[in-house]
Amino acid sequence: MTQTVAAPPAAVPVRAWVVLALGLLAQAAGTLLVSAPVYLIPLLHLQLGLPLAAVGALTAAPTLGMVLTLVLWGAAADRFGERWVIAGGLALTTAAAAAAAITAAATDALVPLGIALFFGGAASASTNAASGRVVVGWFPRHRRGLAMGVRQMSQPLGVAAAAVTVPPLASAAQTSGVFVAISALLAVLTAACAIGIRNPPRPQISRAAPAPAGTGTAATDTAAAGSAARPAAPPNPYRTSAFLARIHAVSVLLVVPQFALATFGMVWLIAGLGWTPAAAGLLMGASQFVGALGRIVVGALSDRVGDRVRVLRRVAVAGVIVMVLLALIALAHGAIPAGFAVGGVVLVLATVVSVADNGLAYTSVAEAAGSAWAGRALGVQNTGQFIAASAVGPGIGAAIALLGYPLVFGLIALAPLIAIPLIPREDRHG
Repeated sequence: MTQTVAAPPAAVPVRAWVVLALGLLAQAAGTLLVSAPVYLIPLLHLQLGLPLAAVGALTAAPTLGMVLTLVLWGAAADRFGERWVIAGGLALTTAAAAAAAITAAATDALVPLGIALFFGGAASASTNAASGRVVVGWFPRHRRGLAMGVRQMSQPLGVAAAAVTVPPLASAAQTSGVFVAISALLAVLTAACAIGIRNPPRPQISRAAPAPAGTGTAATDTAAAGSAARPAAPPNPYRTSAFLARIHAVSVLLVVPQFALATFGMVWLIAGLGWTPAAAGLLMGASQFVGALGRIVVGALSDRVGDRVRVLRRVAVAGVIVMVLLALIALAHGAIPAGFAVGGVVLVLATVVSVADNGLAYTSVAEAAGSAWAGRALGVQNTGQFIAASAVGPGIGAAIALLGYPLVFGLIALAPLIAIPLIPREDRHG
């Protein structure tokens, strides 16, 4: 009797880990540039006296640039490969950061600086669209969840880097000095990515098998053979299944609690629970770091169980639970012993859960789209999330002013609740 022994999982090449590290650093550096204007607000508004509305518009400029170019960068990665899209995009981001430094040194007007940052955000979108694609291409399926979880740490790490470095740099060297330092970092990473990143091998899909020789004229036999040798254009995954559209919709819904807590969590700690600004800032920073680690854990779990969407569904259920719990704490913290501390703990838990879905959804999109469509699909994924995120600030802010934190936190729980039935029942692979 013959017994079949399963082959061991394929080993992950060293090159894959190099690409992962470079992709992580590339997107973190792009996030640093995009996040820098947020941490310039104390200098521009409080010290220089510029209007808060104008400074707020400046912070939105790089995000707007990203929204408009994510899909285009994804299509470029599909067409030309990831290596030069990432390196070329970083080179353009470096130029935009240098332009921001020059304009900030030459004038106090915000419009020229905003234009430079708009183009910086548009260029930095290259790393969002292509770095995840190249990671999926290099890592085998049984390691992709872990790898994408690591890669998804880039955003919180970039934000953390901006929070730590931009305020002291702005105090010491003004706005221009901030962008000089960022452009220098981007230049170094541009060279590193151009040297270190390699495009993953792409599978070739052939058309129908060649017709048997001698079935027609020599000309028709030759034409048939040539047609058979050409690779076929892979089918559009959006036309063959609703999987991608459903994951996009789920991600848009799940980004609502993520950005709501990131934007208003610190304000709630201070205004609602009586925390000092310094303590609230430390707690929010800690929650971002723990959330980044949580993405790795959830990604590794999806590798272990072999099912991304099942884990994603559990994350959505957990999202409903923690938002309802946060609403109850916001309503009754005064009646709970040490309610201010309990509220802080629940906020950290809710923040960690709210960011846990990113890597799972991103990996599912890349795997379902296949290598020929992954760049465009990931561009659509990011675009939808950024558009939703841009609406969270004014929308949730107005709702809090009208209804208060407890009711709004409860309403936010509806987003993951609606997402649960939209999550597909099983993974799909392109």
